[in-house]
Amino acid sequence: MSVDATAEEAENASRRWAGEATRRLMDALFKSVGTLGAPKVGELVSGKVLSRRGPYIYIDLGACGTGVIYGREFYNARDIIKTLKTGSPVTAKVIELENEDGYTELSLCEAGKDKMWQEAEDLMKSKTPVPLFVLSANKGGLVMNWQGISGFLPVSQLTAKHYPRVEGGDKGKILSELQKFVGETLDVTILDIDPKESKLIFSEKNVESDELKEALSKYQMGDVVEGEVTGVVDFGIFVKIEEGLEGLAHISELDWGLVENPSDLFNVGELVKAKIINVEGGKVSLSVKALKPDPWKDFAGKFKKGDIVKGRVRKIDRFGVFVEIEDFLLSGLAHVSEFGSEKEMREHMELDTVYHFQILNLNSEERKLSLSHVKEGDEGKE
Repeated sequence: MSVDATAEEAENASRRWAGEATRRLMDALFKSVGTLGAPKVGELVSGKVLSRRGPYIYIDLGACGTGVIYGREFYNARDIIKTLKTGSPVTAKVIELENEDGYTELSLCEAGKDKMWQEAEDLMKSKTPVPLFVLSANKGGLVMNWQGISGFLPVSQLTAKHYPRVEGGDKGKILSELQKFVGETLDVTILDIDPKESKLIFSEKNVESDELKEALSKYQMGDVVEGEVTGVVDFGIFVKIEEGLEGLAHISELDWGLVENPSDLFNVGELVKAKIINVEGGKVSLSVKALKPDPWKDFAGKFKKGDIVKGRVRKIDRFGVFVEIEDFLLSGLAHVSEFGSEKEMREHMELDTVYHFQILNLNSEERKLSLSHVKEGDEGKE
């Protein structure tokens, strides 16, 4: 073989290699561009109406190609499609990347739902108030509707102004009070969303009117106020501080001793003094006991771990015995484990009876007192 033939073969091989390398590079570039630009199933895409041909509407998706809305998706979105013209901007949801005709199948209705849930999430994060019509009521709260989605406003999320003031927590009476709101419009915020279950939870507590903000600006933590008891419920009392502003004193803030029923201590219409312990989210939290001498300080100064004290049994449940210490308005707990079993505890303990107890743990800062019953026979009772 001549030198010229060998050189020619080498040159041809070099050209073939260069051509193959160029082809591979171009393929890689095209794949890269396609990957970067192609939408995914479930994503929202934007485009413009190209044309409508019978029950088909074609959308220009730019670099992503052409989309089509037809069949069930066309029928479901017919009211929306009536308003569209050539060139109209649209946002749609991808339901199939490429059908048998090479088009990207789209859904206008699904896109609308996604945008609606996104709006709901934005409203929830910003705590933006929305006025909603109360459709119905049940024992747990109020049923409302936002943009066609059913939602629920639990009783616990009502403001003090609208909370049903029912003593004893009678569910029938609570329902009767809640039914008074049916047909009214309340300003609420979205507290939680569940797109999968298509449900919303609302709250009235995060909404602060200009009047409420002005009233709240007059008060701060530590202030002592006097007001009228406007409601006595199983978890505390409502106190009218001024016109349009109420505070709540939780049952744990009514007295240093154990309080089982607020109605034993307070009546609607009576005046009480209380200390503001928190002002947050349009709510004022009050404490009546904060204005009374703190018995824990006095008790901690006289007793320590290991001492024997006398206490009256005020409550017995599966966790243990709640004991009110004699001569002090404070309570401690003798845990059920100190008796061996719940059965033994109930056999040895009687309500409203005084026994001797040993202090196992005393923390005056956290207001905690752990006790153990001293078994001493009948002479231990009074």
